[in-house]
Amino acid sequence: MKKLSFITEEQLTNHVKETIKKYGEKLKPFDLKRFNSNLIDPIKLLFDKNVYQLTWEEIIKNEILRQRDKSNSNDIGYFHQNIFQYMKGCTVPNKGWDVVYSDVNGIKLQDGSIVKKIYIEMKNKHNTMNSSSAAKTYIKMQNQVLKDDECACYLVEAIAKKSQNVKWVATVDGEKVQHKLIRRVSMDQFYSLITGEEDAFYQLCIILPEIIEEVLSNSTEVTAPHDLVFEELTEFADNENISFVLAIYMLGFKDYLGFKEEITN
Repeated sequence: MKKLSFITEEQLTNHVKETIKKYGEKLKPFDLKRFNSNLIDPIKLLFDKNVYQLTWEEIIKNEILRQRDKSNSNDIGYFHQNIFQYMKGCTVPNKGWDVVYSDVNGIKLQDGSIVKKIYIEMKNKHNTMNSSSAAKTYIKMQNQVLKDDECACYLVEAIAKKSQNVKWVATVDGEKVQHKLIRRVSMDQFYSLITGEEDAFYQLCIILPEIIEEVLSNSTEVTAPHDLVFEELTEFADNENISFVLAIYMLGFKDYLGFKEEITN
């Protein structure tokens, strides 16, 4: 495994483990009762299976993933933000800002400006802020720059439209505003700035699959869930001597006319 210069293997392994633990309830296996706790739409499953040319096992796995993902809030946001606690010059405050990057020797920005501190707000995707939230964030940054003329403020996006480090042009009270010290930066450009390695984020992404697999294979604290839904549906169909499709229908229609007679007969 290639070693990274900006974070140790032990630190990255621990951070991955903590991120997976954030999944919490979502790591618990799905049985049939949990799978159908909010009532599955059997017609949708039937259409999805055939339109996307999937097996029943695959479509059930997809539905379980959808249900898990629906309850996902900030698990990956935790990964993106808190990894910087291990990187030189970075702190992760408990409140106020997501990350603060400092260098007493000065940090050179794209336009040649020199600052000693950068305050960072971090977003998972470029489109996660509505106009009101964006304006509020920009005003927060504007106030910070007014208070400290040796700082800059960055909106760092994990999934940006493109690799960039540009002035953030925002809309506040219906007007376009911008400031050279308030910038919109993609995650790769931010990694490059703080590590001094142009492809630092790429290096992390390349090594990450192996780290995740290693954590799931070796840790007793976090394990990949083994879901039982397909097996339980197959067993139910066999026991009731009905087709698997009818077993799927029973998820939502077991008390409907015609369907309940299939079980009682």
